[in-house]
Amino acid sequence: MYFEDQKIAQGSSQIVVNESFSKDKFMIDNMHLNKAYTNFLKEKKISSSDEKRRVLESFKKRYHEYREFWYNVDKKISEKKLYNSLSKPHCIDIETASICDLACPHCFREAIMTPDKIMSEKLFKKIIDSIAKLEVPSIKLNWRGEPLLNPLIDKFILLAKTHGVIDVIMNTNATTLDEKKGEKIINAGLDQIIFSFDGGTKKTYEKMRPGRFEINNFETIYQNIKNFCLLKKKMKKIFPITKIQMVMTKSSRNEVKDFYKLFSNIIDYVVVTPYQERGGKMDDLSEDQKIKLSEYKNKSNNKNFEQYIAKANGDLLVSRDRKLCDQPYQRLMVTYDGRVGMCCHDWGAQHCIGYVDKKAFDENKEIEKLKQSIEENKKGFELLKKTKKPNKFNNPPKKISDLNDIWNGEELNRVRSLHSQNKIEDLAVCKNCTYKNSYNWKKI
Repeated sequence: MYFEDQKIAQGSSQIVVNESFSKDKFMIDNMHLNKAYTNFLKEKKISSSDEKRRVLESFKKRYHEYREFWYNVDKKISEKKLYNSLSKPHCIDIETASICDLACPHCFREAIMTPDKIMSEKLFKKIIDSIAKLEVPSIKLNWRGEPLLNPLIDKFILLAKTHGVIDVIMNTNATTLDEKKGEKIINAGLDQIIFSFDGGTKKTYEKMRPGRFEINNFETIYQNIKNFCLLKKKMKKIFPITKIQMVMTKSSRNEVKDFYKLFSNIIDYVVVTPYQERGGKMDDLSEDQKIKLSEYKNKSNNKNFEQYIAKANGDLLVSRDRKLCDQPYQRLMVTYDGRVGMCCHDWGAQHCIGYVDKKAFDENKEIEKLKQSIEENKKGFELLKKTKKPNKFNNPPKKISDLNDIWNGEELNRVRSLHSQNKIEDLAVCKNCTYKNSYNWKKI
């Protein structure tokens, strides 16, 4: 069993509709086509068959170790076997664009002000140089925005692959994914593309994913995704792996089969994700689940009850208590302007732990500009009226640091220490976090 399959078997909150596909198995079986591997052979001018096999096995081993740590971090933490693994993050989330052309009601962008910006090539190169030195195996090219709105995204992918990043991932809403962009990111060596598409019908999709600057159309986006998959076949490429996911709300709860029918024949794997509160306060429960949850609240002595998971099959899980979170041990997150966060669920980078670029010091100016655009009701800002300025839970010294120094720095180690002592709620940013992996769950 591969690690991804293991995660599903252990009770992941995600529902993988077509479980026959395993990303981990696919990546290892096709490592000889991974652009990080093929570029390494070219750079080192390796032509010997034996040497190629040796290098290939080393790439497979690196990938295997990264995934093994990723899915077993809880166990390693409890057994205190993290020392070697903590020498580097296993993934860096790089916000290549904070701008988004949609205004999805379940997105944190509807609650926390987020500037419409893209990352510069200079800053991206600086980050990738640090990643190469640390030998970080994976990066994700987005966080708060739509990465395809950065015109340099294909160059960023290629730069990452030529610097030895094995697993390069990107989430996209596919609004601007035409043939030209598709061909560029395929040729650049992207390993996985994750499409966000909420709803199994036109009515639900367009309700859940309204456009900011122009109307977002179900048929257009569906065709963009379908055409990308056809283009990959036409180009005789097996990368990037394609994944599509839908957040399950009350509107889409009864459309899982429709969602699967739309994409099962064109996408590698289809995922339905339970709703996670990000400020939109969406209704995601069926009437039966609402009654069940209300009865539990009235009868239970569970004072720690804060969160719930509502599954498509009717199961309802409630949080028993908090547990040590895997995020501070797995990854870092870098904003478009060079602020570094410890968690991809810290929307707004409210607990900043360092800076890799001085542009980040101007964050307040950008927020004020955004606030003014919203108040003036400018086009594209009409749906952002309920947003508020991000909180400041931590204020690190305003100095430029290397990612390695931040990863091994005093602040992140303080966070890890509090988590390991079961004092997760002593951290303001963690106290009301809705990240499912930071709770122990009980079915009711």
